[in-house]
Amino acid sequence: MIYLTRRERFCAAHRMFREDWTDEQNQKVFGKCSNPNWHGHNYELWVTVKGEPSSELGFVININVIKQIIQERIINKIDHKNINIDVDFMQGKIATTENLAVAIWNELRPFIEKEGAWLHCVKIAETENNTIEYYG
Repeated sequence: MIYLTRRERFCAAHRMFREDWTDEQNQKVFGKCSNPNWHGHNYELWVTVKGEPSSELGFVININVIKQIIQERIINKIDHKNINIDVDFMQGKIATTENLAVAIWNELRPFIEKEGAWLHCVKIAETENNTIEYYG
């Protein structure tokens, strides 16, 4: 089994909050990440796929294909956007990195599988100290 990882970067704003809570409740639970005027991060995204290399081509998936899938399905929708407002696959979700990792997995999986590979992991670094990994 071969594991192939592609890294991408994006910048985005968000606010972690529950609409049914007061600003005080949100501040108590989510801290400065619940700033009503939003805040942003320079995210790093790693997408790892797995599979057996094709005997004809020698790779699990063409790296240009995986790059295109990530660009079209994720980066073009999220880079320099507000995750809470502008990103279709995050609508109705609290904009935590955990929820973002699951949503990205759900966006990518059918397109990766269509190319004959399996999605193994979505990893997101929100800061240099905090990363999230999701394995489906």
